[in-house]
Amino acid sequence: MKRISFLAFAILCFAITVNAQIRYGFRAGLSSSQLNSETIQQNGVSVAIKDANYGYHFGVFGRVKLGEHMYLQPEAAFNSSSVDFQVTDIGDGFMDEVLTEKYRNLDLPLMVGYKLGPLRLEAGPTGHVYVASKSELEEIGSYDRRFNDFNLGFQSGLGLDIWKITLDLRYEGNFQKFGEHMTIGGEQINFSQRPARWLMTVGFSF
Repeated sequence: MKRISFLAFAILCFAITVNAQIRYGFRAGLSSSQLNSETIQQNGVSVAIKDANYGYHFGVFGRVKLGEHMYLQPEAAFNSSSVDFQVTDIGDGFMDEVLTEKYRNLDLPLMVGYKLGPLRLEAGPTGHVYVASKSELEEIGSYDRRFNDFNLGFQSGLGLDIWKITLDLRYEGNFQKFGEHMTIGGEQINFSQRPARWLMTVGFSF
């Protein structure tokens, strides 16, 4: 129900933006995930976070003016990222490899911003709709992944408008812990940290 409500609200915001012929456009950029090295040992297998790779995203946005300086900016963006894991079989030692897991999500930020000249300050909730994943961790016979269809997080950052070009630097945090989708031998992997990332984005508005 929470996912449906958030999606409906985001769609409504986009509809208002289009009908009012307010500023809208497209955006694309890179992301840098912030995950520290951490190791979990479970069912005779050691799984360690080795490296969070750079990701990319692209999508659309609309900006509705709420006053002289305030605005509401709903967005929709396809996001792709991946993480490398060092996996070691503690029992027989037959496996000691770096395996990669890739993630695809539809991100739905709803930003509230304050604009002063070309500079912007903005923050708001972000919905993550699960799209697809691909994992080399399946080489571990007892490994399985079960993603939630929808998760919530937040974004905050700075922006700069130059003519019709928009530049953004944001920090994104999430409320769920990393690895909650992962199980080995039917037991959930519990990393202690929550996934976060920096997003660098360039956009063009109409």
